[in-house]
Amino acid sequence: MAAQNGKDLLIKLDLNGDAQFETIAGLRATRISFNAETVDVTSLESQGGWRELLSGAGVKSASISGSGVFRDAATDERARQIFFDGEVPEFQVIIPDFGVVQGPFQITAIEYAGSHNGEASYELSLASAGALTFTAL
Repeated sequence: MAAQNGKDLLIKLDLNGDAQFETIAGLRATRISFNAETVDVTSLESQGGWRELLSGAGVKSASISGSGVFRDAATDERARQIFFDGEVPEFQVIIPDFGVVQGPFQITAIEYAGSHNGEASYELSLASAGALTFTAL
């Protein structure tokens, strides 16, 4: 796989529940991470004293973060509404030349910042709130 352009990693939001996803405005940096908790089933009978893990057990989760410049676009307004209303809408993460991750996420943090001689910026943090799907590109 060739090197990828970072600006092609996109976080998209379903603005009104009709599966019409729109890229969140103003984001400059984005990140997605996946986690799977392990369930240790090691016992005195484990071969050679090696740790054993229970296959398929544990909690899977994903987290998304992004930062960028405040644009006051429809997606900014919707993200604020989602946070304050405690909604859990569908999001998509486009991973270039890899695939699309889609599912429900909760916005767990929004931070706004600015300096007197610079742009207003913001940071978003999201946590998966249900089953995610992956579609290869």
